[in-house]
Amino acid sequence: MTNVAIVGGGPAGLSAGLFASKNGLDTVLFDTDGTWMHKAHLFNYLGVGSVGGSEFMATARQQVDDFGVDRHQGEEVTDVEDAGDGFTVTTEEGEYDADYVVLATGANRDLAESLGCEFDDDDTVSVNLSTETSVDGVYATGAMARAEEWQAVISTGDGAAAALDILSNEKGEHYHDFDVPDTASSVFGDLIDDGE
Repeated sequence: MTNVAIVGGGPAGLSAGLFASKNGLDTVLFDTDGTWMHKAHLFNYLGVGSVGGSEFMATARQQVDDFGVDRHQGEEVTDVEDAGDGFTVTTEEGEYDADYVVLATGANRDLAESLGCEFDDDDTVSVNLSTETSVDGVYATGAMARAEEWQAVISTGDGAAAALDILSNEKGEHYHDFDVPDTASSVFGDLIDDGE
């Protein structure tokens, strides 16, 4: 069984995948490349001076791959069901069991609706500050939970919040992913040493 299944490979899904996998959770991510980022050019993403959306996505995908996310490019999720002790994610290729699900499908809220997640008056998925829905263990990020604030940096933060909440649940205490220069250099050194 996978710890975390992420549906959607835009900034929110990739961010959730990076934080989860980097911190030891078995993470699978399904990406049909339907992200709006291919229509974007980022001038307003903190720390990025100017980058095309497709270029940003290529870098982000490589980063999550380097941290060990099991990314299924082009594999569409057709259903997510509550299995009682976790969730079953169904794709065109098969079924995957996971303890947690992060929904990062932009404004497409069909999976949240089929799972029975509560919605707000503006037809967005109702979430708490950590992006958890009314269904325990299911998170909704980015445009799923926001009527208009569809910025890459906001979605990325939502994905990170979901992953940190999952990590806190798994570790039984508040968890923070905060690297210091020595930690960061050892992580990237290991990736370079491994030829990645």
